[in-house]
Amino acid sequence: MRRKIPSTQALACFEAAARHESYTRAAQELALTQSAVSRQITALEEFLGLALFRRTRHGVALTPSGANYARQVARRLQGLERDTLDVMARQGQGGALLLAAVPTFATRWLIPRLPQLALQHPDLMVHIETRTRPFLFADTEFDAALYAGTPEQVANWPGVRAQRLLTEDVVPVCSPALLQARGLQQGGLVPQDLVGLPLLQQSTRPYGWRQWFDAVGLAPAGAMEGPRYELFSMLAVAAAHGLGVALMPPLLIEAELARGELVVACPVTLQGERSYYLVTPVQEDPPVLSAFRDWLLALADSPA
Repeated sequence: MRRKIPSTQALACFEAAARHESYTRAAQELALTQSAVSRQITALEEFLGLALFRRTRHGVALTPSGANYARQVARRLQGLERDTLDVMARQGQGGALLLAAVPTFATRWLIPRLPQLALQHPDLMVHIETRTRPFLFADTEFDAALYAGTPEQVANWPGVRAQRLLTEDVVPVCSPALLQARGLQQGGLVPQDLVGLPLLQQSTRPYGWRQWFDAVGLAPAGAMEGPRYELFSMLAVAAAHGLGVALMPPLLIEAELARGELVVACPVTLQGERSYYLVTPVQEDPPVLSAFRDWLLALADSPA
């Protein structure tokens, strides 16, 4: 049976025209004439039986149906391009995985370990894009996701399987220079010593310091005071430059701790509410995803 799929040329013309909302600029991008782009889009509209654009005083604008279709077409053309580039690069060998990931965990924990994956699976290629919120796999090209959230958030993500990798336990860290400037001995601080130090806050976890102080039986008035940063990576840089003490998961600052740029200010760890999960759609895993899952779970279970 013949598939109801328009020509890729028509879809490429439509995607470019939709992105620019201009036949002229689409033609320039695709090295075609404006009339050729117009003919392709007219043929596509006839194929679909609906209007994708409407004429305006300044050119063309997407109809509601056209805007919705443009989002779908753009995503699938990007996926087709990615798959084509993968096949060209690998000459048909191995496979590729498109992974959605929270940025700091991907940058600071996963990517430094990818050379180990390359040694075990030299034909497996991992592409990574940033996503911080749940999404529907059916609406994207992603094969899997690395997500940071609470068990409740993961349970409310429809149509997925989630496997916990690591907990987001946090510990106070700071620059050695900050302790030296305050006349404090590195490694010998107790929770009370942190009350007088500047505290760095994370905007996505606004009660972090208050929870840490609650856990050690203290209630300082300034527990929620201090500059706020959105990402753990920002907190790490701010703390390393002596701006204050930050609550950080040690797994995200392994390099700074190893280089001595950050030290543990007080060894009291607070168990985080969030964990890092591998999230995949509820379906049979392709071989490339199975290989990545097995490697990742073994890595998460191994000692640091």
